Parts: sequence; structure tokens; C-alpha cells
Amino acid sequence: MAENFSFDIVSDFDRQELVNALDQVKREISQRYDLKGTETSVDLEKEHIFIITNSELTLNSVIDIIRQKAVKRKLSLKIFDYDDIEAVSGNKVKQTITLKKGLNQEIAKKISKSIRDEIKKINVSINGETLRVMSKSKNDLQLAIKLLENLEETYQIPLQANNYR
Repeated sequence: MAENFSFDIVSDFDRQELVNALDQVKREISQRYDLKGTETSVDLEKEHIFIITNSELTLNSVIDIIRQKAVKRKLSLKIFDYDDIEAVSGNKVKQTITLKKGLNQEIAKKISKSIRDEIKKINVSINGETLRVMSKSKNDLQLAIKLLENLEETYQIPLQANNYR
């Protein structure tokens, strides 16, 4: 009897690394000359990051710092979904960044179809917010893992392969 090999496809990020990156951002904001006195706040909630500051120019600088720190901590920039900039009281601007996590059913179906179309002898099943990819050939699974990079670009979401067995 041939053994089946498998791995899971997930869209996730290390939350602790995000917390650490945002701590570094806050520290840099307090130390940078051009950002001192701007009353900038960066707050992390469960699924959002809120930035409140006094101008769009300052906001763009803060977003650049967030991107730099995220990359240094090996977080994909695709986890950030930027909402529209809002004007809030006191001549301030607010930016909400939604954190992308998990695969919705529609994207999971598209990814599953793409993998099955590309590699014929492979099974893909949807389990909630993950995809289980199974095959009798380790080579087919390796091809599927390489295919993830292209799918990541196509659907603009971070994808990882884990639980390789």
C-alpha cells in the first residue's frame, strides 16, 4: 500500500513578531526628529492597526516605518490591507490597517482549482481556513509548494506551507 504525503496551506502571520515590530515603530516615532511632537499613536487591536497623527505626510512616514520593521521581522507586507484615510477631530488623520489572516472559501476554491489544474496527481481538500494538499509523490508536493509563490502574487495574500508529512 502506497503512503500518502501531505501539507497544509494557510494564510497566517506571527502575531508576536507583529507586536514586536509595532513596538519598534513606536520607539522610532518617539526618537525621530521629524516625528517628535506630532502626537502620533499606533494601536494594535485584534484584527486592525490604527494610526492617528496630525498630517498625511507624517502618516506616510509612519506607514513606511511599519513596512520596514515588518520586513525586518520577516512578516509579509500582504498581511496589511489599508483602508481609506479619514479626517478626525482636532485636525488629525486616521488610517486603519486591516490584518489579513485565514483563507476565505472563495479564494480557497480558486487556489485548490489552480493547484489541481497544474498538477494532475494531487488531491486538495478545504478544511475551514486551511487547504490540505495530498499526494503519493513527494515531488508533486514540492511542485505545489513552489506554485504557492505564484498564487501568492495572483491573489495578493500571504500563503505558507506547514505540517509537511
